[in-house]
Amino acid sequence: MTTYDFDEIVRREDTGSVKYDSRKQMFGAGDVIPLWIADMDFRTPDFIVDAIKKRVAHEIYGYSFVPESFYESVRGWINKRHGWDIDRAWMLSCPGVVPSLVSAVLSYTEPGDAVIVQSPVYCPFFDVIRDNGRIVVNNPLELRNGRLSMNFDHLQECLHEKVKLLFLCSPHNPGGTVWMKDELDRLGEICRSNGTIIVSDEIHSDLIFRGHKHIPTASVSDEFLHNTITLISPGKTFNLSGLTASVAIIPNGDLRLRFLNTLKRLHWTIPNVFSLVAFEAAYRHGEEWLKQLIAYLERNLAFLIDFFHSESPRIKVIRPEGTYLAWLDCRDLDINRTELNDLLIGRAKVGLSDGALFGTGGEGFQRLNFACPFPVLKEALERIRRAAYPRG
Repeated sequence: MTTYDFDEIVRREDTGSVKYDSRKQMFGAGDVIPLWIADMDFRTPDFIVDAIKKRVAHEIYGYSFVPESFYESVRGWINKRHGWDIDRAWMLSCPGVVPSLVSAVLSYTEPGDAVIVQSPVYCPFFDVIRDNGRIVVNNPLELRNGRLSMNFDHLQECLHEKVKLLFLCSPHNPGGTVWMKDELDRLGEICRSNGTIIVSDEIHSDLIFRGHKHIPTASVSDEFLHNTITLISPGKTFNLSGLTASVAIIPNGDLRLRFLNTLKRLHWTIPNVFSLVAFEAAYRHGEEWLKQLIAYLERNLAFLIDFFHSESPRIKVIRPEGTYLAWLDCRDLDINRTELNDLLIGRAKVGLSDGALFGTGGEGFQRLNFACPFPVLKEALERIRRAAYPRG
């Protein structure tokens, strides 16, 4: 068995990395430790690199179709990881989860229709709705007992004839909530009562910590199966965000046909040859690597929580149940947004994601990506402590 070295620090500068090479543009300084955007600082696993190298060695990279082996790898992975047996016919290959959100908006709504989001949430949810002339209806999550939870009473108030879709982030980004079956049951029933389709972004679904279990939204019942669009990708799990590819799982034949017609209209049906290879290798050979990754992330998370509790107690960690993202409650610092960003970026030289960017409920929070080598995380946290609690 291969033992993977997640402590290795890999230099990413001068590779066109958004995370590293845009620091000057993002934060006004090139020397911040970037723990903001959701990609990992670990090497892509060897079995994926080897599969890509093998395809590169062929030296012809013409038009490709999606092979059946690709879809079989998806079926096998989801069945083994999440206990959901999906049919081959339900799957459509897509150029990424965000383009799939766009496809859903264009397939199932008209200009002026509304889409529900549950903020604070992944920023592109807002963008793909507004950029396509639709209306955002917000059903804000509530922080209860250290966990972001749904407000179902308010959700029912949000539903009206113009609401056609609900975007669900499962697991939740930035809060790290892994939705439980009773929560998905209630959500699904409310949406079904109004004919509202659920679009479930499950890109973080493989990154689940001990004591929690990801439940695919569509798997909860036969009724939900035909009212849910499930979006998946190995991009977050295996650090492949630059190789954009995803799958939309749509059991409802009518909804699937409408989605496919949108993909065709947008000319999003020709896949990237290297994305296909990486995607399939990840799902066929990634189980042991992922097991080791999650163990490493759990150690990073335990250190992070203990550090803030003991060294920076006015910054509270909303313990994630999944993802590699920590939602930091900085409100007890009693400073405004500008002052908080100045503390983190200007003084600590650490670049996090400003919570206000995630919508209502994000003010006073920051999102920290702890999928990095432990020495990097430790240095970043020490910088934050020194900035927040200067000693002498």
